[in-house]
Amino acid sequence: MILLGFLGVAAALGAAFLALLLGAAAAATRRDDLLTAARRAVVVCSFFTTLGVVGLVYAIIAGDYQMMYVFAHSDHALPLLYKIGALWGGMEGSLLFWSWLLALFATAVVMRHRRDGPALLGPAISVLMVVELFFLALVVFFESPWARSATIPVDGRGLNPLLQHPAMVFHPPCLYLGFIGMTVPFAFAMAALFSRQMGDDWIRKSRPWAVLAWLFLAAGNVLGARWAYVELGWGGYWAWDPVENAAFMPWLANTAYLHSVMIQERKGMLKIWNMLLVITAFLLTIFGTFITRSGLISSVHSFAQSN
Repeated sequence: MILLGFLGVAAALGAAFLALLLGAAAAATRRDDLLTAARRAVVVCSFFTTLGVVGLVYAIIAGDYQMMYVFAHSDHALPLLYKIGALWGGMEGSLLFWSWLLALFATAVVMRHRRDGPALLGPAISVLMVVELFFLALVVFFESPWARSATIPVDGRGLNPLLQHPAMVFHPPCLYLGFIGMTVPFAFAMAALFSRQMGDDWIRKSRPWAVLAWLFLAAGNVLGARWAYVELGWGGYWAWDPVENAAFMPWLANTAYLHSVMIQERKGMLKIWNMLLVITAFLLTIFGTFITRSGLISSVHSFAQSN
C-alpha cells in the first residue's frame, strides 16, 4: 500500500503534465478531441493522487513508524480521528493533501463544464494543472512523506498536542478547500485573458466556485478562531496572529469579488477590477500557505518549517 501510494503520486505528476499540454493544445487548435483527452488526463491525475493519499493514511493508521512522517506525527495511543488528521498535521502530508484536493477540484470542473468548448476550458485546465504540478513536484522531489529511517521505532512521537482538538480536525481542511477553491476562478480568469474572451462568460463559470471557496474560508476561519479560544487561551476569538491574517485576507478579497461581479453582469463595468480581485485572492491563498508552512514569520500556527 505504501509503495502504491508513492507510485500513485509519481504517476499523478505525469498525468498532470499531460493534461497541461493537452489543455493548451486544445485551446490553440480548438479541437474537441484534444479537450476530451485533457479531461481524461485530469481524472487520471485525480485517481493517482487519491492512491497516494490512501497509501499515506494507511501507513499512519497501521503504525508504520519506520516512515519518518508517521513517526513524527502519530503514535499507538492517538485516536483514529486524530490519526486521520495527522495527514495534514505536517509539511509533507499537508502538501500531499493540498495536491489531492486540487486534483478533485479539477475533476469536478471538467465534469461540471463537460459541454464547454476548448477556447475557455482548455486554458483553464492548463492553469489548474500548472498549480497541481507545482505542489506534486514539491511532494515528489522536495517534501516526500515516504522517507524512511534506517531503524524501526517502537512507537511514534505523536501529534502536536495543540492540534489534538476536534476543531483542528475540520479547521485545516476547510481552509484548504477555501484556498484551493480560489484556484478555479483564477483559472477561468487566466483562460479569459489567454482566449481574449473578456465578457461575462468566465464570470458565470467562476462565480459558483468562488462562492464555494468563500463558504469554506468562512467556516475555516470560524473553526480556527474557536480552536484558538479554547487551546491557546487568548481570552478572545481573535488575536491577529500573522497566520490568522493570512487566512482572513483571501476571504476579504473574495468577498469584494463576489460583490463586484454583480456590477459587471448588470452594467458591464469593473472588468479589470474583477480580474485584479480574482488574481489577488488567488495570490493571497498561495502567500497564506507560504506564511503558514515556511516558518518565515514566528507564529503559534507554524507547525512545520521548510526551506
